[in-house]
Amino acid sequence: MRRVVASLCLLECLLQASAQCSAPASEFQLDGDYLIGGLFDVHHVSGPVSHDRPEAMDCSRQPLILSSYRRFQLMRFSVEEINNSTRLLPNVSLGYRILDHCSDTHNFPGVFNLVSVNGSIQPWREPRQNPAQVVAVVGTFTSTETLTVAPLLMMDLIPMVSYGAASSIFSRKQNFPSFLRTVHPNKDVMEVIITIVQHFNWRWVAFLNIDNDYGNDGLEWFIKMIKDTEICLAYTRGLNHYTDYSEIFKQIEQQRVHVVIVFAAEWTAEVLIESAIRDNVTNKVWIAGDAWSLNKRLPKHEGIQSIGTVLGVSEPAVTVPGFTEFIIATKSKSHCDDEGETFCNQVCNCSSLSPKDIIDAEPSFNFPVYSAVYAIAHALHNALQCEAGRCDRSTNLHPHMVLSELKRSYFRLLNRNFQFDENGDPKYGSYSIVFWNNSGDAEEIGFYKFRPMFDFYINASKIQWYTKGKVPTSVCSQECPAGYAKKQDGIHNCCFTCEVCLNGTYANVTADPFKCFTCEETEWSAVASTSCNLRVVEYVSFTGTGAILIMVGACTLVVLSLGVSLLFAVNYQTPVVRSAGGPMCFLVLGCLSVSSVSVFFYFGKPTVSSCALRFVPFILFFTACLACFVVRSFQIVCIFKMAAKFPQLYSWWMKYHGQWLVITVAFLTQGLLLQISHYFSPARPYNDTFCYPDKIILTCDINVKALSAPVILTVSLGCLCFIFSYMGKDLPKNYNEAKAITFCLLLLILTWIIFASELLLYQSKSIHSLNALAVLFSLYCFLLWYFLPKCYIIIFQPHKNTQQYFQGLIQNYTKTISQ
Repeated sequence: MRRVVASLCLLECLLQASAQCSAPASEFQLDGDYLIGGLFDVHHVSGPVSHDRPEAMDCSRQPLILSSYRRFQLMRFSVEEINNSTRLLPNVSLGYRILDHCSDTHNFPGVFNLVSVNGSIQPWREPRQNPAQVVAVVGTFTSTETLTVAPLLMMDLIPMVSYGAASSIFSRKQNFPSFLRTVHPNKDVMEVIITIVQHFNWRWVAFLNIDNDYGNDGLEWFIKMIKDTEICLAYTRGLNHYTDYSEIFKQIEQQRVHVVIVFAAEWTAEVLIESAIRDNVTNKVWIAGDAWSLNKRLPKHEGIQSIGTVLGVSEPAVTVPGFTEFIIATKSKSHCDDEGETFCNQVCNCSSLSPKDIIDAEPSFNFPVYSAVYAIAHALHNALQCEAGRCDRSTNLHPHMVLSELKRSYFRLLNRNFQFDENGDPKYGSYSIVFWNNSGDAEEIGFYKFRPMFDFYINASKIQWYTKGKVPTSVCSQECPAGYAKKQDGIHNCCFTCEVCLNGTYANVTADPFKCFTCEETEWSAVASTSCNLRVVEYVSFTGTGAILIMVGACTLVVLSLGVSLLFAVNYQTPVVRSAGGPMCFLVLGCLSVSSVSVFFYFGKPTVSSCALRFVPFILFFTACLACFVVRSFQIVCIFKMAAKFPQLYSWWMKYHGQWLVITVAFLTQGLLLQISHYFSPARPYNDTFCYPDKIILTCDINVKALSAPVILTVSLGCLCFIFSYMGKDLPKNYNEAKAITFCLLLLILTWIIFASELLLYQSKSIHSLNALAVLFSLYCFLLWYFLPKCYIIIFQPHKNTQQYFQGLIQNYTKTISQ
């Protein structure tokens, strides 16, 4: 039932349309061997149309679009130019059936007429048997018009070559197999607009688009293409008949947007700009899409200069030779719009237009119309096998044959190459960049070439900015100073606050402006840096003055130890040597000499071996040295105090050589502890990057916890030594070994307290020299203050180095303690 009602409505529409429009109009049709259809919105419905019953649209009652009428005349000129030439179709004439397609949804009768066979629609016919009356169609202009018309032509694969439908959906060949176009898709237009925005470093823009398929597709492409750029879409709005433009301008002003992209049809853009002038909108850069950038009326509108600067993207202005003469000749003839016509919407009501009005009209999309007609003509040339000045008129030509040749066509037209790609889009081409100057003209200031080689140029010196020479800015937030990183504020990455990059970090706006990058371990940076500097690598070299003096001191210690050993060996049987420890003295001197080897490994670049040798020889042999003094201190106490009170203990100690047993156990225990420590946590070279931001101190990473056991053992021996030596502080003045040991231990403690203080307060490569110096001082403490006084007695006071002298001291001390 619904199908019957729909059929009756459609029939009523057709009958009413044919009844209303019954006068021929010679401008809309031309007979020929092959007909080309034309769909031009000579008139345009200015607002919403509502009907309470089905009826066709009488386009002649709608407002005239002068630029569209110019394109309409260009198609007529192109066909007549081809017919007057013997190059393309020598013995074949082209005709046309042009319709005034003024509405998106109310012009189906005309389209049905183009695809009809003998005046009727035959949906179930075999196309090869009864082809439609047109072999191809030029049009339509807008994407919405094309979406409503194209499916009717796609059924029979009738080629539809559009000169203005730029929506990307038409590139889908599975949906629009016979659609081609001579205008670039919206994707290419957006590419040019975005390039202009980036060229002038505009980051904060508004995008106003006509609320239809064309405008929404442009908006989608714009959002998609700015995704990986620094451009932010601050505001967007679709424009239609009900739009409140004053509200739009208020919202744009609130967002502090100074660049407005207007992607809309000519009639919508005119309303927008006139509203901006009326609402006193100022200080804006307007970027016009290709649909209205060459508008002839708006640049001369009073007050246009007050809204700011207008830039635009347009099809290159191409002068078609002979078109001006054609218009003059055509308009000089008398055409009656009221003559009988064969079908509706073939009335112009434009007899009042002068040739100058048409010639001076906006030239947008004129060359796409011209190239669309010529593309069809070249396809016919190939399909009819036009060679040697004749075409094969016996060919049973069908629209799909013309479509096949269109897809393969390649020709030059007005010194321009033309070819369709696999999607039916133009393979070559370029766009002009224009500026509306103070003279009221759209002046070309640059270009953007797509293929085969990309090229972009703008002569910015020709632009008369509203800022009086300076390029306007449009940003949400001012750029951060050098050395600062952005912190996004809100949903747009163009809105941000600035945070300084701290020490050890730097800002790299090229890599990521929202991040402070950390310098490498070998690099450093100050606050607010944009790059890192290499750290200065520092270590104590062998050639340094301090290192040489310390190593000389270590060698001197070895020489002195050897000298003392020789002196003691020569005077081995004397009381001084025997009281100093006898054979134990040579062990102490040997341990001091071997311990000094550690000093040499504090210099030069640290290695695994040098890090271990910095402390292992010192701790191990210094432990043996301390063990010797512990035993010696204990023996002194036993000799002078405990021998009388504990004779059996003294007898046992002497019988089993307790002194050597203690020294051996201490040495072996320390060796075992050091081995365990090195096994679980060996010392390794370490780059100290924390003490100084601009330096790397080459040092050794020593695990304090792992070394705690060896250190505790060493400190324990030192404490025992101090306790025993302190117990013997009141021994005879000239026979007081305990006092010498106590003084040596005090110097030792003082040395390491000073080093520990320096270590906590001061960190540099010199700390290694101080560590080596502390080791060396620890060794000199015993060498100078224990052995040197004895050497002095042996050399300079030999009378005190006799058995009688020592016996007298002992007897006096025994009498004193017995009283």
